[in-house]
Amino acid sequence: MSTNCCSTTSWRTSPVSSVATSPCFRAKYSVPNEKLSKSFFADNFEQLLHIGSGGFGAVYKVKHNIEQEIYAVKVIKLLDTYDNNKRQEKLKEVQKLVKLRSEYVVNYRNSWLEDNHLFIQMDFYTQNLQTIIDNKHIVFGRESEDPMDVFEYFICCEIFKELLESVQYLHDSCPPVIHRDLKPQNVMIDQNYNNNRFIKLCDFGSATFHNMSSMSHTCNVGTAKYMAIELNQSRYTVK
Repeated sequence: MSTNCCSTTSWRTSPVSSVATSPCFRAKYSVPNEKLSKSFFADNFEQLLHIGSGGFGAVYKVKHNIEQEIYAVKVIKLLDTYDNNKRQEKLKEVQKLVKLRSEYVVNYRNSWLEDNHLFIQMDFYTQNLQTIIDNKHIVFGRESEDPMDVFEYFICCEIFKELLESVQYLHDSCPPVIHRDLKPQNVMIDQNYNNNRFIKLCDFGSATFHNMSSMSHTCNVGTAKYMAIELNQSRYTVK
């Protein structure tokens, strides 16, 4: 993981106050302070924590000033160099979240444009699959290299089953959606589960609607470590 504060691929968790001291972070992701003071975002939310940042922008844990509820807000900077097609491509993430509202996907709340930034408000989840992978051996009282017992094994099977169901939901949508950046950090754990489901998919910035007739897509999209081999080609399907 890169420690360069200007890196667009690293993920960090830190208080917003400490992140704000980084000039290169402000230049890449933050809305200027003088504009924030008059913005819908500043008027309605208190920033509690910087959850992560990447090529897409940044995600914050926030508290709604009136509701007093906790949410996650994703902030995407729309560069001045973007043409209309590029801007529309960024806005499609919202369209996908609206279309995919279900128990399989993070709960979308609201979105708005201001000061050349796209803001996406979603439910906040305290854990993702990566935190489960990193800590489950501690919870079950074993060393990381020791084998799982039967209870841990069946819990892992349930997580995998729900993950497959979530992906199947995307692929069965009309038109089908290909996520293209599935990784543990993008699989959220909903502790206020409904219908006995815990798994929800997030981050649809790299997702695409699948055209069954052309099957033509941008290649090499996603995180290389988790990328399917077929994504190296320009033609692939939901399979």
